[in-house]
Amino acid sequence: MLWFLFYNNKLLINNNNDNVSIPTKEDLTTLEIQLKREIYIGMLDNSPCLTAEVTNDLLLLPDNLSYVSLKELFNTLEDDIFQMAGRAYQIINWERTHQYCGKCGATNENKGNELAKECPSCGVISFPRISPAVIVAIIKEDKILLARNINFPTNFYSVIAGFVEPGETLEECVQREVKEEVGVEVKNIKYFASQPWPFPDSLMIAFTAEYDNGEITVDNKEISHAHWFSCFNLPANIPGEKTIAGSLIQWFVKQT
Repeated sequence: MLWFLFYNNKLLINNNNDNVSIPTKEDLTTLEIQLKREIYIGMLDNSPCLTAEVTNDLLLLPDNLSYVSLKELFNTLEDDIFQMAGRAYQIINWERTHQYCGKCGATNENKGNELAKECPSCGVISFPRISPAVIVAIIKEDKILLARNINFPTNFYSVIAGFVEPGETLEECVQREVKEEVGVEVKNIKYFASQPWPFPDSLMIAFTAEYDNGEITVDNKEISHAHWFSCFNLPANIPGEKTIAGSLIQWFVKQT
């Protein structure tokens, strides 16, 4: 049994000789640990997985145990373990923020037959929040459009991304976000892949698209600079291959 335990939004990990793993039930037997919101979240390699919040401050953890932010573990944990950790993180945050009904204010109850909460007073059902976002590689002949978000570190570039708004299709979102952020229009939008992104609750849905018309004009609100790059002059700082953004960029490189 694996326990994905969070304290102050950090995950408890077992680190033996730089081998990072998720604590088992046996790892926790000697700890005076207090938990709340214990939830079964699925199976991983035939091991049941549970998540919960730690409610007491364990000042003296064993040397092999520590709390680490999920972002720090992105390149450390194996993909399937990180995906389960992301699922645990999203569910714990949802549990914390949906204790009360958003309609009438009554205390929600867990719905027995599915991962949902139901208000015993007015019957409103709420599910874990997922925020869909598109991310797109825009190709113009043998170049890709990469941009620097104002919140990115200096000289870090990535592809265009943005959240889906109510009432629009994913393709419409691609067109809107690209136009708003860098001022160009795109065509031939094609699905590429998707990736859960638990920071805090996104689902990244990736596309490729071809440049149609327009000149790059950044919005200076989210994007500070954008440029067409060939595979031979990509910026030094771009997303890693484990991210969906990095996968899109590597797809472009392989196409040229």
